[in-house]
Amino acid sequence: MQNTPMEQVERWLCQPDLEAEIREELEALKKACEEERADAGAAVKERFYRDLEFGTAGMRGILGAGSNRMNIYTVRRITQGFADHINAGKSRSGAAAGQTPAVAIGFDNRIHSDLFAFESACVLLANGISAHIYPALAPTPALSFAVRHCGCDAGIMITASHNTKEYNGYKVYDATGGQCLPEEADAISARIEKVDLFRDVKTVAGRFPGTFEEKLTAAAAAFRAGGGAACFVILSGEVSDAFSDAVFALSMGRQDFSDLSVAYTPLHGTGNLPVRRILDRIGVKNLHIVTEQEAPDGNFPTCPYPNPEKREALAMGLALCEKLKAAGQTPDILLATDPDCDRVGVAVFHKGEYRLLSGNEAGILLLDFICRSRKAAGTMPARPVAVKTIVSSPMAAAVASAYGVETVNVLTGFKFIGEQISLLAEKGEADRYIFGFEESCGYMSGTHVRDKDAVNACMLLAELAAECKAAGTTVAGRMEELYETYGYYENSLLEFTMEGEAGMERIGRVMACLRSTLPETLFGAPVAEYADYLSSERRTGADGSGHIEAIDLPQSDVLEYIFTDGGAVIVRPSGTEPKLKIYLAVKGATGADANAATRTLKDLLKKQIDSI
Repeated sequence: MQNTPMEQVERWLCQPDLEAEIREELEALKKACEEERADAGAAVKERFYRDLEFGTAGMRGILGAGSNRMNIYTVRRITQGFADHINAGKSRSGAAAGQTPAVAIGFDNRIHSDLFAFESACVLLANGISAHIYPALAPTPALSFAVRHCGCDAGIMITASHNTKEYNGYKVYDATGGQCLPEEADAISARIEKVDLFRDVKTVAGRFPGTFEEKLTAAAAAFRAGGGAACFVILSGEVSDAFSDAVFALSMGRQDFSDLSVAYTPLHGTGNLPVRRILDRIGVKNLHIVTEQEAPDGNFPTCPYPNPEKREALAMGLALCEKLKAAGQTPDILLATDPDCDRVGVAVFHKGEYRLLSGNEAGILLLDFICRSRKAAGTMPARPVAVKTIVSSPMAAAVASAYGVETVNVLTGFKFIGEQISLLAEKGEADRYIFGFEESCGYMSGTHVRDKDAVNACMLLAELAAECKAAGTTVAGRMEELYETYGYYENSLLEFTMEGEAGMERIGRVMACLRSTLPETLFGAPVAEYADYLSSERRTGADGSGHIEAIDLPQSDVLEYIFTDGGAVIVRPSGTEPKLKIYLAVKGATGADANAATRTLKDLLKKQIDSI
């Protein structure tokens, strides 16, 4: 690699077959630097100061030219490293020795997602690895499903989840259908670091011109005719049907949907067809679609930040609900899936208005619904298990305990929930798993996939809404009943955006400062214990002088503080966005008490982070 960003620009421009769009962008940057335009040098540095990082969440970055951008060259590089990992026998595959390895590939609606999926397949094929690819955009859970359904060794999903339109990403799955765990992700990363993105990549991409559909057809035909061990397989509709069947099998029982009205938006993403299909299968007929957000569109023209955790992403859905309400057709529930349809945001009609449910509230409601339904149906397994991330509400454990369900806490990231299912499966106990969730609107009630599944969640939420309406209440009303029973838990999130190289440095500085400061200095409330998941130690006492115990979880850059009243603060850098995230959990005697305590804690934390 060259020493300076401008030398790297020159190296890219010297490539004879450089993609026209990339060449145009780099030539414009070079010209801007030669003319000494403001910020031109910084713009070049931002694109080349590092290679786009591959971590436990895969790779995610801004689209464009450069080693720190998502483009066909960085995608080819990461796929070459992944292929080297697979061919070295390091993938978590159950395939027989000597059998040709295979990788399932899916992609969402984002800009260049289909191109990156095809480029990934072409690198795999050049390395003797079969590629099983969806012929059209598909949800992330459908990719997770395809890995095991097709007996593949691994999976690749091209998506940037809920990021803005400037981003795309690359997720890697192992043979279980779960995202690669830290140890394997580190091994893959080590392979990628050895790959020069121009010199070392093998690909057959140049052989197949034309549109995506034309490329797929030509590639499949060529590899069938070639008779090689590796093959290019276009996944048939049977795989999508099998995924839908697996989701349908997780229904909690036929509800009466005749009186239920549902509004739904796929936020321009992949959820439109699979969610509508599953809602139709369970019997939802009164379904209203946000037509402006129905068609896939990587530019997200009506929701610039398609994150279903945020109210602004649900704005058009809420507007449709209000319009229908004025016409006497009030929807009982609004569902909004993110672009790759692995998460869902929810708003419910309650006391004359629409109330957004937090990810924690929806997770707790679904846990309670599943436990009640399975108890009533006699299908609750022996020693049932529910899994949640450490940043998700402690209220879930209280609800689970009331039903005799064990709660397992894992690190942030649904991959760790999927890991728990696989660990149970290895012992022949997969049926013990009944539900898993994370506070960022990710849920999954079955073992058909090893990732969060918004198709599954939409089905269950519609069934819950129908049950509540039949009982003369609402979903929000049921939540109030749970608060009255278990206590008023309020969970909230503080996010500090810190972009670019300077942002990364500041996030590191904040975490280092917090680690070097005793909890009794940080908070006004007394701290009972605190934990550093990077050093894998949990300490009691605000000054750390109490008992020390080891944390039996993978090392992670996370700090946790637990107050004597049961509240908690967890701090961690985001694994997918340039953000520092702080999770707050407060329990009060009333909702007002919990809310007041949350406001006070938020103000304190904002001042402390801003001062670093």
